Amino acid sequence: MASPVTTTLAGVVFGLALAAPPGPMNAIIAEESVVRGWTAGFRAGLGAMLADAIFFALTLAGLVAVLDSVPAVRPALYLAGGCLMLYFAIGAIGDARATTSFTDAGRAAATGFRKTFVLSLTNPYQIGFWLTVGVGLLESGTLDVLSYAPAVGGVLEGALVVQTGSPALLLGFFAGIAIWVVAYPAALVAAGKRVDAFAPTIAALSAVVLVGFGLLFLLLGAVRIV
Repeated sequence: MASPVTTTLAGVVFGLALAAPPGPMNAIIAEESVVRGWTAGFRAGLGAMLADAIFFALTLAGLVAVLDSVPAVRPALYLAGGCLMLYFAIGAIGDARATTSFTDAGRAAATGFRKTFVLSLTNPYQIGFWLTVGVGLLESGTLDVLSYAPAVGGVLEGALVVQTGSPALLLGFFAGIAIWVVAYPAALVAAGKRVDAFAPTIAALSAVVLVGFGLLFLLLGAVRIV
């Protein structure tokens, strides 16, 4: 029988696994954090988290699967997301040029929340997550996590069983995302305060990530149309 505590902790791990990998959303959170402070970075993270909450509700209602079944949707999302990333990259390049040190007082209005929210809603990878892992999290049952480990799965079978479709798993999942949204900007701000040169460097790297993903999304969108 899956323990509620174990299931909640597994949900936290799943949430962190979704939120932590490098990508356009974390690039925007990083830029906002080092240029405008923790609050701006936190708000940018909330934009992405709100989008996940919406995808969760749509998955629960079965609408995400219906949306994905329309052939034209994926290419359109790739193209829209690619254009948005390149547009946001221009702002990141401007921040990299204008920022000379870390500042806790924003030089301009923080727009990270809108950026991450819109990008998340047009991100085919995020839709893909909710069509696969997300559906698995919502379906009632149990998941023997360690039994799938290569070579040692037989030995570890039954050591970590979680209850899928349970409120504990979903609560842990969004708690994991929330932990990242709070801790990631805080770590960047702490580093930025110690090293002034850190801010323009992170802004520049954020621009590079956004340009890279933007071009990739445009390419994928064009290929799918052809």
